[in-house]
Amino acid sequence: MSVIEHLEALRRALIVALVAWVVATVAAFFVSAQVIDYLINRAGIHHAIYLQPAGGVINQLKVAMYIGIIIAAPVVIQQAWWFVSPGLHESERRFILPLILATIVFFAIGVGVAIFALPLYINVLNRFAPADVSYLPDLSAFISFVLLMVIGFGIVFELPVVLFVLGMLRITSSRWLHKRRPYFFLGLGLTANFLTPGADPLTPLIMFIPLYLFYEGTALLLRLLGR
Repeated sequence: MSVIEHLEALRRALIVALVAWVVATVAAFFVSAQVIDYLINRAGIHHAIYLQPAGGVINQLKVAMYIGIIIAAPVVIQQAWWFVSPGLHESERRFILPLILATIVFFAIGVGVAIFALPLYINVLNRFAPADVSYLPDLSAFISFVLLMVIGFGIVFELPVVLFVLGMLRITSSRWLHKRRPYFFLGLGLTANFLTPGADPLTPLIMFIPLYLFYEGTALLLRLLGR
């Protein structure tokens, strides 16, 4: 492909992704109020305030935009892989569809874990407040906090996809991953404890076990593929 063809392909991918996000955002706006109610109750705060006259609508729009990102993610990911596929060998292109599906699934798992961990985070953070200070939830700050959690968890759970792609590009290998198993074991354990704070000792295992199995599964898959 020439430079012009690459630019045309990039333009097409960006337009398709943008249209998908806009359509998803508009649709999500009609359920954004229910989503906010669910998140508030899930966090255990049951009530929040906003400090500007248009604060309620602005926060609904903010939530709708992020929900739009999540809903449109399959289209965005598909367009991203479609754009890079011309630079891949024929033997590598057969992994595009599985990688698209894996990226979507792992991101969805991360979002689910973020929602699960939300009350744990709120509880732990409130414990650090002085005895005579109480938490009065500002809706805008709360929504920003939750959205940051959701996106962050989704990215963390893309670890298997990242390791697999690096392996296919021969930047890493199954041997490299096996040699560094103790470091990954420790790192994933610390990550699990950080992402599920203040809980009983068993709760971090809910995050650690899947992450570690994803790591071992990726290493095994790369080994089976001779990488």
